[in-house]
Amino acid sequence: MPEKPASQVFHVEEAEVGKTLAAVLRGRMPQLSWSQVERFVRNRHVMIHGNVTCDERRRLKEGEVIKVLEHPTAPAAREEDVKIHFVDDLVVVVEKPAGLTSVRHEEERQWKDSRKNAQPTLEDLIPRILAKREKGNRLPKKADKPWKKLKDGDQRAPSRTHPVRPVHRLDRETSGLMVFARTVPAERHLGLQFRAHTTYRRYLAVVEGDVREQTITLRLIRDRGDGRRGITDDPTSGKAAVTHITPVEKLGNYTLVECRLETGRTHQIRIHLAEIGHPLCGEKVYRQPLFKPALPDKSGAPRLALHAAELGFVHPATGEEMRFTMPPPVDLQKFFAKLRKGSPG
Repeated sequence: MPEKPASQVFHVEEAEVGKTLAAVLRGRMPQLSWSQVERFVRNRHVMIHGNVTCDERRRLKEGEVIKVLEHPTAPAAREEDVKIHFVDDLVVVVEKPAGLTSVRHEEERQWKDSRKNAQPTLEDLIPRILAKREKGNRLPKKADKPWKKLKDGDQRAPSRTHPVRPVHRLDRETSGLMVFARTVPAERHLGLQFRAHTTYRRYLAVVEGDVREQTITLRLIRDRGDGRRGITDDPTSGKAAVTHITPVEKLGNYTLVECRLETGRTHQIRIHLAEIGHPLCGEKVYRQPLFKPALPDKSGAPRLALHAAELGFVHPATGEEMRFTMPPPVDLQKFFAKLRKGSPG
C-alpha cells in the first residue's frame, strides 16, 4: 500500500459531473483501492478549488479543480491563530495565517455546521472571535460614535457579531492582512474601492533568480490552453493586470521582492512573476511553462513564499485613510534566514 499519493492536478470533466470525489479519484488513480482513496481524502491530501476537503462523498461539478497532494495539509486553523488588527462597527482588519482559506465557496455555504467546523474558513472564525471579545467587554450603551476605533491591545468590541462580509481574498497559503465589512453599506463602499483599484496593497515574496525593479503589465486569462490561468497577447481577451516589482534583498540564488498591486486579479503576483521567469518559492501551480515539464523548486520553502504585508483603504464612514502593516510570520522569517546562509538551491 502506498504511504502517500502522487501529486497531480486535474479538472473535473463532463463525464465525471455528479460523481463522488472518491469515485472520480478512484477512476483517475486506478492503482489505489477504495479504502486508500478514502483514507487520502480524510487525511487532508485533497483540495478542491484551493480548499482542503475531507469529504469523500462530495458530488463534483464540471470544471472544478482537484489537487491531490503528496503531503497532507496542516490541520485546520484555530481561533487563536487569527489576530484582530483593528475592529469597529463597520470593518474588521485581521492577520490571516497561512494554511487558512479566506472565504467559503458558494457551493459550501449550504453545508451543515458540523462540516463547516471541520474545515473553518477565516470568514467563519472572525464572528466567533468577535463574539467572545464582546461577551465580557461590551461598549457602553451610548458610545460617542458608532465607528469608534479600537486599536491593537484594546479588548473592547462592538455590540454586533453578525457574519462578516468578504470584499477581497488571499490565497490559502498566503499570509497577511485582510479587511472584512460588517454591514451591507460598508461592504458596498469597500467593494467599490477594490474594484476601482484605489486600495493600497503591498506584498513580500521570495522568487528565483536576480530580479530588477520593473512594472509587469500582462493580461491574465482563466485558461491559457492547459487548464491553468496564464497570460495572453490578445488585447481583446482576458483582463489587464499591473504589478510593480521592487527588489528588497538578494538571498543567494533568490530575491526578496516587494510587489505592489495596481490591479487585483486572481493569482496576479504568482502568474506575473512566473511568466517573466521568476516563479515564487513554494509555488506548486505556476512553475510549469505551457506544454512543458514543471520546473523544480529547490528553495526548501515551507509554503508559498508570499505575504500581504501592507493594506490601505478609506474608512466607509469617516473617509479616513487607513493603513496597516504586518511583518512576515515566523515560518517566512526562518526561510529568509536560511536563504541568507546559502543553504538551498
